[in-house]
Amino acid sequence: MRSLLAFAIISAASITMAASTDDLLDENGNPAGFQTLAIGDPAPYFELPGIDGKTHSLDDHAGTDVLMVLFTSNHCPTSHGIEVRLQNLYEDFRNESFHLVAINPNHPEGLSIDELGFGEFNDSFEDMIPYAAKNGWTFPYLYDGETQAVARAYGCLATPHVFIFDRDRKLRYAGRFDDSQFPDPSTVTSPDAHNAVTALLAGEPVPVELTRPFGCSTKWREKRYRVRAKETSWQELPVVVEKIDAEGVSELRRNNTEKLRLINLWATWCAPCVEEFPDLVEISRQYDMRPFELITISLDQPGHLPQAQRFLERQGAGVSNRVMRTLKREGRATNHYLYNSADHDALAAALDPEWPGPIPHTVLVAPGGEIVWRFNGQIDPMEAREEIIKILTPYWPQRN
Repeated sequence: MRSLLAFAIISAASITMAASTDDLLDENGNPAGFQTLAIGDPAPYFELPGIDGKTHSLDDHAGTDVLMVLFTSNHCPTSHGIEVRLQNLYEDFRNESFHLVAINPNHPEGLSIDELGFGEFNDSFEDMIPYAAKNGWTFPYLYDGETQAVARAYGCLATPHVFIFDRDRKLRYAGRFDDSQFPDPSTVTSPDAHNAVTALLAGEPVPVELTRPFGCSTKWREKRYRVRAKETSWQELPVVVEKIDAEGVSELRRNNTEKLRLINLWATWCAPCVEEFPDLVEISRQYDMRPFELITISLDQPGHLPQAQRFLERQGAGVSNRVMRTLKREGRATNHYLYNSADHDALAAALDPEWPGPIPHTVLVAPGGEIVWRFNGQIDPMEAREEIIKILTPYWPQRN
């Protein structure tokens, strides 16, 4: 009775805390202290750590005719779409009286793992370093996620969100970087930020001063209780394990779907399998909103199916509602199986003839059945993510 009472008290407290935290967000989802800059307003002061190990402030950029402050993030596909064009803009004006500062406004606790499905990185300061290196960025990239005070002061609605100031550091342009969310430069018809910088450097009025920013909403830390509630719901998803034969495995490998399949051979008696399993579950959650699914095939004895199922339940490996809908269309009930034969040669022929025999063994199967990546042994989760993103791409799908 005491434990039940304690649980009820804790649950009520959690709900109250979540509600009170959510109350700090206004009807537009913005936190206390959020303000909207108007054209002509002065640039709010900032002093933030950069990925170069230095602290950067607004004063460090005094003396130039134009300063662009661009809020962007590691995870957002719209931000990914402008990565190359952003560096190109910097190169276009680097010999002019111009400075560019990029700022990550997001707190990692403000977004759920499935919001990271368009890349390998999260929005932590640590992940900003390899992300910027991958892009070849040579301008300052600063972190505001700890307090998010600068994002509030500038009124950052989304990533990307651009603010361009004149020599007196008065706001002259605010809004989108350009009118395309795709990496292909031919999709850009209105290079708004580039036009604004060009005009200011020429001493001319900015042709369009305000545009609507488009991208991923700012991930305020106040959203963390919603994120935790979502993570808890995943842990409670039911787990179903079915037996499968070599022909069934062969059908999975043929992959007559539009989904990318990560198929893992494992067993409860295999220590590396057990150790890597949380990474597999995390990867499955990260790419849950993409055309992707994790399929596991246990090599435990057929009589040990309940044991395998209990392990998967403890791992929170239940199939998400989104993936379950796709399974029903395929006439399947689960993505977790137990191989019901001792004929491992037949299993290799069905799944991967290059499987050397030990487990864990993991293959990444593209639509149509081609194995695009395989690994025997415990995976490096970052390497797996990189291989997944090579196929899924970090961008919004472009409609024809």
